[in-house]
Amino acid sequence: MSKKLKNIGVVSFLTVVSRVLGLARDTLSADIFGASVLNSAFLTAFRLPNLFRRLLGEGSLTAAFLPTLQHELHDRGRPGAFVLLNQVSSWLAIVTGGLAVGAMLLLDHSRAIAPGLADRWYLIADLSVLLFPYLAFVCLAAALNATLNVFEHFTEPALSPIWLNLSMIATLGGAGLHFAKTPLGEMHWLCAGVLIGGSLQLAVPAAVLVKLGWKPRVDFSLSPRVLEIGRLMAPGFFGSAIYQVNLYVSSLLAYSLNDFAGTLIFYAGRLMELPIGVFAIAISTVVYPLIARHAVQKNYSGMADDYRKGLRLILVVNVPAAVGLGLLSQPIVGLLFRHGKFTPADAHMMAPLLMLYVVGLPFFSIVNLTVRAFYSLKDTSSPVKVAAVDFCVNLGLSLLLMRWLGVFGLVLASTAAIVVQTVLLQRSLARKLVELKFAPLWPSVAKVLLAALGMGVLVWAARLLVTGMALGVRTTEALEVLALIPAGAVVYGVLLWLLRIEGREELAALVQKKLPWFANREFPGKS
Repeated sequence: MSKKLKNIGVVSFLTVVSRVLGLARDTLSADIFGASVLNSAFLTAFRLPNLFRRLLGEGSLTAAFLPTLQHELHDRGRPGAFVLLNQVSSWLAIVTGGLAVGAMLLLDHSRAIAPGLADRWYLIADLSVLLFPYLAFVCLAAALNATLNVFEHFTEPALSPIWLNLSMIATLGGAGLHFAKTPLGEMHWLCAGVLIGGSLQLAVPAAVLVKLGWKPRVDFSLSPRVLEIGRLMAPGFFGSAIYQVNLYVSSLLAYSLNDFAGTLIFYAGRLMELPIGVFAIAISTVVYPLIARHAVQKNYSGMADDYRKGLRLILVVNVPAAVGLGLLSQPIVGLLFRHGKFTPADAHMMAPLLMLYVVGLPFFSIVNLTVRAFYSLKDTSSPVKVAAVDFCVNLGLSLLLMRWLGVFGLVLASTAAIVVQTVLLQRSLARKLVELKFAPLWPSVAKVLLAALGMGVLVWAARLLVTGMALGVRTTEALEVLALIPAGAVVYGVLLWLLRIEGREELAALVQKKLPWFANREFPGKS
């Protein structure tokens, strides 16, 4: 387990870097464009290739490709795995390239195909034409990164979003501000950053695989493994990325409400996803090849053990993260976004959206790994059935609640849908393989909730104290964010340790291995 924790730590650290850069990118774009119709159009347009990326690349393809590649590696070694990679990447290039070109042609003629719409809808289409090539880059990169994960190379895939964020920051904050004459010109530079970042996301893992012995070849052979991947992908195309489908539906509905709702719902969702991306995705990335390997070997007890350890680690981090984000939503939003063209009124409206989003954070955090457990067992139909229910719940509640609550109703609907999906997925997984039932985790969940409650009380009381000091808005927000977050984390960690959370000995062993001077220290409650 210590090696797994080390891999999770590496991926988490790089993901932290990526998320910090992502926040810098978002705050820069908020500063320059504000909650304007142009920014809402870009964020909605950028979701479209990202939606297909999740559906086709990082979604159904990765879920189907990784366990099949694990089989090929087990049977024929790396040479066989590289042959399969060439076959999959060849077909993927044709499919995604054709999809991107077709979508660009269709959207480029949107005024002729759908005349009479408001100008802001054509603005989405125009920006989507510029952004759709990103789809082909990132889907191919997903196949290469999945291969690296199977080979237990986790660093390079974790670097992937960093290239995108750096490129977008450079083109918008550098070239865009210096050379663009209009806000639309600045937006075009931001779109260029997306394409540059996508090309880097593809080039870096390709270079690493070449060093490992991969020789890229065009190979359209329909081998049994390729056909197996196709069969696994077909039913999972929708189910593997239902949350992203729901987010895209919500963004379109928000865009239809007014000029600013699309921007606010995007930025609130990005803040909610921060702890998911930092830790939950990192855990799933490391654990997925392990449980897939156990499934190949039919070692279901080992699979269940690693699966539950992964879920426990996810909950240990994301439950207190949800509590902290909820309690500190106002100062976090104000400190990060309230500047430039992003007004105090925009920040005031965005903070409660974040509070509503974080209710679903722990549930979304575990869905990613639960779906991958299904795919490890090569069951792609069960997640699709649950996804269909989840989509209906989200769409139905969205249309109902937005009539009375506007953008707040859309977030409530999305949160309710992810809770329903989590419960249904876990129940279905337990029925499929009894070893994977959630019940053994309830003692850990109780300890996590109790420690998070203690942390929450401390943070709430400390906020009352800080706000009563009358230090000024900016100073108060900075103190609340920069002081209360680490203080809350320390209190939570101590409480969790005193409650004897399961798996703490493994964490202590990892710390002691990395810090020898710490090896002989006595921990509170250590037996």
